[in-house]
Amino acid sequence: MSLLKQKFTFFKQKYIGDRDFYKLVFKISIPMMIQNGITNLVSLLDNVMVGRLGTEAMSGISIVNQFIFIFNLLIFGSLAAAGIYMAQFHGSNDTDGLRYSFRFKLLITVSAAVIGTVVLFAFHGTFINMFLHDSESAGDLALTYSLGKEYLFVMLVGLIPYAVSQIYASSLRETGEVVVPMISSVAAVVTNFILNLILIFGYLGFPRLGVKGAAIATVISRFAELFILVIYAHVKTNRFAYLKGAYSSIKIPRGLFKVIFIKGIPLMLNEFFWGMAMTMRNQCYSTRGLDVVAALNISTTIFNLFSVVYMAIGSSVAIIVGNLLGSGEIDEAKDKDRKLIAFSILSGTILASLMLISSIFFPSVYKTSAQVRSLASYMMIVSGLTMPFAAFANAAYFTIRSGGKVLITLIFDSFYMWSVVMPISIIFAYFTNVNIFILFPICQVSDALKSIFGLILLKKGTWANVLVTDESLKR
Repeated sequence: MSLLKQKFTFFKQKYIGDRDFYKLVFKISIPMMIQNGITNLVSLLDNVMVGRLGTEAMSGISIVNQFIFIFNLLIFGSLAAAGIYMAQFHGSNDTDGLRYSFRFKLLITVSAAVIGTVVLFAFHGTFINMFLHDSESAGDLALTYSLGKEYLFVMLVGLIPYAVSQIYASSLRETGEVVVPMISSVAAVVTNFILNLILIFGYLGFPRLGVKGAAIATVISRFAELFILVIYAHVKTNRFAYLKGAYSSIKIPRGLFKVIFIKGIPLMLNEFFWGMAMTMRNQCYSTRGLDVVAALNISTTIFNLFSVVYMAIGSSVAIIVGNLLGSGEIDEAKDKDRKLIAFSILSGTILASLMLISSIFFPSVYKTSAQVRSLASYMMIVSGLTMPFAAFANAAYFTIRSGGKVLITLIFDSFYMWSVVMPISIIFAYFTNVNIFILFPICQVSDALKSIFGLILLKKGTWANVLVTDESLKR
């Protein structure tokens, strides 16, 4: 009994934090959970509303959102390297370093947003057609293409405002302000939801715009979010001193620009190629027909809603561990990180259980065929079973990234997807006749196995590095 007690004590000390630890975690993560939770809940409701327009409308928007997803990841990746330095500069109370990092975000992220917008506009036809395949229950492919194109052309207007809002939201979070980004996001999703009701279905005397109305509502909400963030940040420059003079010049010291850029390119490439891999894996699923596209849309929407907790804890890893590394507390950073990862896995397991329960009834709210609903339930069950592994991989990714090990994150994330998951997906999708009930779990499990690689990287402990102590970086 005493041996058992000793083992429990050891486990508790190693993986479970004290009250102050969880207070810190919840202080940072709860606003992000609320923000992402409301965003995904409204996305879920939007999805249901669009689903009332029929399988073609839902599939058209789902296909376009695959590429909007890649764009969003490109923006996330462009912010990542400067975000590492902002978190560490904040930990060392370095205002100049924060200002230079903010300028770097503006330069790189806006450039990426412009390029991404042009590419989506120029190659929209090729992208949408990648997901349209004939099958016994294919639906109207021409209508799906037309609705997807209509939705995309409106969405393009909101991409650059979205990118700028993410620059401000991420910078505020990395410097200790997590509530205002939450408020701006909540305001945006509420605006989006109300306008969806009005514009999709033509309430209050407005015309019934269908998928075009859904896109218009999203674009307006992007501008609302940007307006709140920019106004707040520049009114409170006494708190965010790095914003004073942020636009007075474009100066970024050569040394700092070089190290952020060198770390930023792998991170940006990682997000882009990982997003591409996820989209191409979904394209492999789409070879089994339009019903699969619709079912995957339903499953992914509910998965995103249930994953907000472990995703927020992962973002907390980047902030908490980054701040500790910036202040030189290496051992404390490793201890906090280990407990954060354990907490992330626990949350992923609990939410996975809830997702499995919801698979019984949730697909029935969609106005689509019984075959699509049944397939969506199956996909939700498979995705739920892999969620604890996704929670661990997400926390591991932010851990490795917080210490600036960008090449390792590239290998861990996108290289694994393209060297392991994608070959498996392509082989089974294009060179076998297995149905989606076999193809889907094979591909999902191959992704979950990445956790083994993550565990090996974390045990080495070489990720914990201080990056902001060299004064030459700011000259």
